Amino acid sequence: MKKIQSLFLTAIVVVSCSTTDNAPIDREALVTRNNIKVDKLDPLTSVSVGNGRFAFTVDATGLQTFPDLYDPGVPLGTCSEWGWNSFANPKNLRHDETLAPYDFRGRPELYATIDRNNPRNVEAYEWYRINPHRMHLGFFGLELTDGSGNPAAPEALTGISQTTDLWNGVVNSAFTFNGSPVEVQTACCPVTDMVGTKVKGAKLNLRFAYPSGGHSDNATDWNQPDKHSTAIVEKGDDFAVFERKLGQTIYYVKIQWTGAAALTEKHKHYFVLTPASDEISVSCLYSQDRPDGAPLPAFDNVAEAAAACWNGFWQSGGAVDFSQCTDPRASELERRVVLSQYLTRLQNAQSIPPAESGLTYNTWYGRPHLEMHWWHGVHFPLWGRADLLERSLPWYENVAFAHSKEIAERQGFDGVRWMKMTDNLANEAPSNVGSFLIWQQPHIIYFAELMYRHNPSLEVLEKYKHVVMETAKFMASFPTYEEMEIRYILQGYIPAQETLRATEVINSPFELSYWHYALGVAQEWRVRLGMGREPKWDDIIDKLSPLAVQDGKYLASEDAIDTYTNVRFTTDHPIVLGSMGMLPQNKLMHPEIMKNTFAWIWDNWNWGRTWGWDFPMTAMCAARLNMPDKAVGALLMDKRTNTYLVNGHNYQDDRLRIYLPGNGGILTAVAMMCAGWDGSEGINPGFPKDGTWNVKWEGLSPMP
Repeated sequence: MKKIQSLFLTAIVVVSCSTTDNAPIDREALVTRNNIKVDKLDPLTSVSVGNGRFAFTVDATGLQTFPDLYDPGVPLGTCSEWGWNSFANPKNLRHDETLAPYDFRGRPELYATIDRNNPRNVEAYEWYRINPHRMHLGFFGLELTDGSGNPAAPEALTGISQTTDLWNGVVNSAFTFNGSPVEVQTACCPVTDMVGTKVKGAKLNLRFAYPSGGHSDNATDWNQPDKHSTAIVEKGDDFAVFERKLGQTIYYVKIQWTGAAALTEKHKHYFVLTPASDEISVSCLYSQDRPDGAPLPAFDNVAEAAAACWNGFWQSGGAVDFSQCTDPRASELERRVVLSQYLTRLQNAQSIPPAESGLTYNTWYGRPHLEMHWWHGVHFPLWGRADLLERSLPWYENVAFAHSKEIAERQGFDGVRWMKMTDNLANEAPSNVGSFLIWQQPHIIYFAELMYRHNPSLEVLEKYKHVVMETAKFMASFPTYEEMEIRYILQGYIPAQETLRATEVINSPFELSYWHYALGVAQEWRVRLGMGREPKWDDIIDKLSPLAVQDGKYLASEDAIDTYTNVRFTTDHPIVLGSMGMLPQNKLMHPEIMKNTFAWIWDNWNWGRTWGWDFPMTAMCAARLNMPDKAVGALLMDKRTNTYLVNGHNYQDDRLRIYLPGNGGILTAVAMMCAGWDGSEGINPGFPKDGTWNVKWEGLSPMP
């Protein structure tokens, strides 16, 4: 365990940059005053422990005791970056059967979409969207039963008191059941996919289900007991190893306990661990490979390693303290910031781009969406934790590159075209929307530039050179040159504001701005590497179409002349604000026109039909436009999709109960509002200067 601890004890020296007080932030006080406290079994208040690649979500008992109760809320997931399953494909459906030709540029381009007139295409479309899907690895809970041996009703629990100790990464739970006290502590190992627990006053159970393959659920189907198997393949006095088989998928679960206990099979896929004394410590490891014979660390060792990891996390990188602010909203903003750091660290520090609901439950079958990687990951380097974003960046080169090269080639483009919806192995998921999105394309260039800003070295340039150049090659081959107009246009795609149509859209403002920014960065990389500027890229940068304007405001796209009268164009993401929020100002835009656009959007947008990251994006635009009151107001706007639950999760609706891009977005916006951006001036440029927002921070970096 000393080796495990040593990985997390090294703290990074950070630079204090407060408003008026240069004393270091009391980080432990900052974190612990925002500990999550739960006093009832509420489906929206589950909490998680995790290490970035594996997460274990528990109810108010401290374990996964009432999964059915929490299923419609924030489900009790046990998920890892490696835990994927595919259903059988008896019809031998092929991915190429999802392809259909579209003509946007005078040639056929093949896109993975659905054709309702082609039954075989429809079947292939559905199969390749669902498979592979992320698996739930198994429920580990308390065995609480009534007098007849049936599962106890939630109402049988009283006196519930649960605290998530953020500083040490442990969940402490207590309640009374049948007149007797029960206490549970839960922690996750920082280096292996293992959870440890110490339980006083209760038995434990392990339950395993078949995957559901559902679009948005807890990946659990209890009605298919014969489609999978759970076998104890090794057993000793204090441990057992379970082998799980689901078609071609095999994985293992090992439990190890301290003291005398009896492990029995209650029924198929359901096991009960009964301790001989009132207290038991159990460690539970989930693994792709069969565990070796080495004993698992006991709970105290797991908790000690978790504490070392989380102490190191909070003591390094950035911190923002709102305790000196007098605005009554400040404490809520601080809570969201602290809990978002916790959630993104335990959910999103993977070796693959994370899914929109992380490792808690499946949305979009648990698949990553590459356009969301910006919101999942940009905040890490801004908060001095570039290594946590860097974990997922090699995936683009080592896993996704070949698939993305094939997409570009079949559509007649150069370089690589990054897909929207994918999986751990970078397979392309067909979609009538996702297949036409392009705003994920420049992200890897943005990420690479952040890595370089964090460590401006030849080593970083060489590491990402290939992926940056091949990404830029696609971007340079995508625009269409209009000789009569002497300009390049973007067409034949769906913008980030997905209510626009691929067959109509021309020159949406965010995509134009992102093309301008990313091609410019790619050119800078060529110069840094001594390669010289690419003339065609400069020609595109010079001749990209300006943003379309009508009545002093930017249009959703050049063809959308009814932008401000048609509700279709004032719903979904107000992504035009990202053109000067997520991205720096460029020559294509004018700040006064953006101010006019911002004012109209602020007053008239359909804010009830937005997404969680729209609010931090709006705040970032307001900050760059020198409207700090609006920046704070955007972060705390009282709208359903800007709701942050007791556990810190960004709630969207009944289907999407958590949305981690919102958490990442608030961290990105707050870092920018504190540390500024290239060319910004003054202290805390994104916060009001009226004295109510005396925000203190350290260890943050400015945005481009």
